[in-house]
Amino acid sequence: MSAGNSVFEITQSLDDMGKERVKRLLEGGVKIPPQPRVVEELRKLIARKEMDVRLLARTINQDPGVAAMLFKVVGNAAYRKLQPFDSIEQILHAVGVQQTYHLVQAITLASIGDKKKNAAVYEAFWARSQAVGQLAMLIADERIAVCNIFPDQAYLAGIFHDCGVLLLMQRFPTYCSEMRLSEQGRWVDLTAEDGKFNADHCVVGYLVGRHWHLPEFICDGIRHHHHIQDIGDHQARTMVAILSLAIDIYYRDQRVANPEWDEIKESVLEELGLNEEALPEFVDVILERFHVAMADL
Repeated sequence: MSAGNSVFEITQSLDDMGKERVKRLLEGGVKIPPQPRVVEELRKLIARKEMDVRLLARTINQDPGVAAMLFKVVGNAAYRKLQPFDSIEQILHAVGVQQTYHLVQAITLASIGDKKKNAAVYEAFWARSQAVGQLAMLIADERIAVCNIFPDQAYLAGIFHDCGVLLLMQRFPTYCSEMRLSEQGRWVDLTAEDGKFNADHCVVGYLVGRHWHLPEFICDGIRHHHHIQDIGDHQARTMVAILSLAIDIYYRDQRVANPEWDEIKESVLEELGLNEEALPEFVDVILERFHVAMADL
């Protein structure tokens, strides 16, 4: 992991239009949040190749809220072969240091944003993000032999994929109402977002991911999660496919139509080594495991 990436350095990886848009958003008051202290301390320890699980566990336990949530996340059925977990040290041993770090990164993202403003939308945002993250974990677990994406990576992408929405909510007072985010089943329309705010939550989310030292392929997945056709890199494309299917399964579970699915379905299934005939049974398996996991949270 690199020692640190300034927002300016990160924007150099964008095309000219992306650079200009980000420059305008940052000058207009969009703030890329710093990593919470527990994440930064873990990052520094891992960068020094400090793998003493007692020290790492003590660092995580400094934040009781993060530690409690970590136990909940590893209760997901994707980690069924490793359960039960009785301590943070045991999680680090069984799940792995880097994998646990990814889970902590995802958990601490919930600390960003002003929960007092648009409280209902904020709550709905996190409920959706948690569901998509949990579903992505299960898809990765089921397809790991084909995709080589691990549950911690999928969860990280699921939690972070729409985090740019939170920052745009803070920047633009009318963002929630203009995007109609309080309506059941409604989510951000990219064309409307661009037309009304000259903004792209995917690019903003990409900046957050890079600033928080997420793996590069996950950052690219965040940036392109609405456009799998635009991604050539296999690992990032697979990550987008997992995210896309997780989002579609979330919509199915909510009994809400997914307006993007028909356009991307073929690309997603091909990337995941699935076919349309096998999809209903696969979805049933994922949802059954998902509901068991969520009932235990």
